[in-house]
Amino acid sequence: MGQYLPCFKAYDVRGKVPSELNPDIAYRIGRAYADQTQAQTVCVGYDIRLSGPELYDALARGLNDAGVDVIHLGMVGTEMVYFATAFYGYDGGVMITASHNPPEYNGMKMVRSESRPISGDTGLLDIEKRASDQQWERTGSGTRRDQNVYEDFIQHLLGIVRPSDLESLKILADPGNGAAGLAMDVLAPHLPLQIEKLRWEADGTFPNGVPNPILDEARAVTEETMRKAAGEGHAFDFGVAWDGDYDRCFFFDEAGNFIEGYYIVGLLAQAILHKDPSQAIVYDPRLTWNTLDIVARAGGRAVLCKSGHAFIKEKMRLEDAVYGGEMSAHHYFRDHWYCDSGMIPLILVARLVSQSGRTLGDLVGEMIANYPCSGEINSTVSDVKATLEKVEAVYGPLGTVDHVDGLSIDCGAWRFNLRGSNTEPVIRLNVESRGDHGLMQEKTQELLAIIRG
Repeated sequence: MGQYLPCFKAYDVRGKVPSELNPDIAYRIGRAYADQTQAQTVCVGYDIRLSGPELYDALARGLNDAGVDVIHLGMVGTEMVYFATAFYGYDGGVMITASHNPPEYNGMKMVRSESRPISGDTGLLDIEKRASDQQWERTGSGTRRDQNVYEDFIQHLLGIVRPSDLESLKILADPGNGAAGLAMDVLAPHLPLQIEKLRWEADGTFPNGVPNPILDEARAVTEETMRKAAGEGHAFDFGVAWDGDYDRCFFFDEAGNFIEGYYIVGLLAQAILHKDPSQAIVYDPRLTWNTLDIVARAGGRAVLCKSGHAFIKEKMRLEDAVYGGEMSAHHYFRDHWYCDSGMIPLILVARLVSQSGRTLGDLVGEMIANYPCSGEINSTVSDVKATLEKVEAVYGPLGTVDHVDGLSIDCGAWRFNLRGSNTEPVIRLNVESRGDHGLMQEKTQELLAIIRG
């Protein structure tokens, strides 16, 4: 990607402001999006980044000059753009966000009607070329209007999980000064949950660092707050944290332990199939055994799909899957137009804890014991392809090989997935075993020695 404009990536637009993304480029993206999609109505929102309003204004001018009517959603989360596009029947939507990138970045996630993703092989490359060439096909004078979608969005969430299904759980919620607090302020009054706020104020200067709870340093305060409460005898039932545009959400058990996204996929599959067995669940190849076990026990149907939101959404539509999960903390729902949401997992986990009568630690503890995993380990390598070939030469003869997404090898008592990054010379390793933590650790070190050797 980025052949013409370096801010264009495999799935979205992301770049440093103003060197790689600025009002001029945003205007051109607006014109290019209009030409490519032939949209008449497009909703646009932005997260808490300080460059958001300026980029919105330029993007809207580009869309307007192509004759597109722009619906301004203001400061929202990515899933609210997906919601608004599909729920109100707009021809497209653009979310201005750089998610968990450093403060000097911004970007755009684009969808067409019904919130179908626009990525590399579904129009994003064409938008990049058009924005670079600046040979516009459409001209006009579109309108702009503001729309507050929070109330409709909250009603949509309450249609997925009824407040009456929830106990009065005590939850620590940490938006990390991102946009999730704004949505929670509207949602919380409808729920019986007792929510304690942490790093709540939306603040584009990121006073506590960029919210990306997958990183140890970003979640340390959440863990510490929960452990302190548990130690003082007034523990939370669980904790939740989001990234800046809250399309990813992360959970902590009652003792303040961070829960790997892999086990949350299993947990959400369990929560959904408990309510509605026999449904299809889409999962990615990085870590699989726990998900397969849970789906099989619930009577559901597990469907493998290459990781990446465009692939997952397409596969879910194809299979009419009720849920799709990635260990990176992206969770997709048929009830949300097959899009990812950071709010739906919160209310589903709250329902599961409420109705099971078990703690979150207990619910995931069994999964962690049955299928210990390494978590994703990144290594910088000089040649991704050569590294994959080297590893396959060693382990291929020992197990079952597949190449759905990078290299996966199942060796019976343990398995691994190794895949290259889309954007950098980095290779990502995930290892899991069947109940043997020591074996998992031993094989992880063995693989890393080969990868980094």
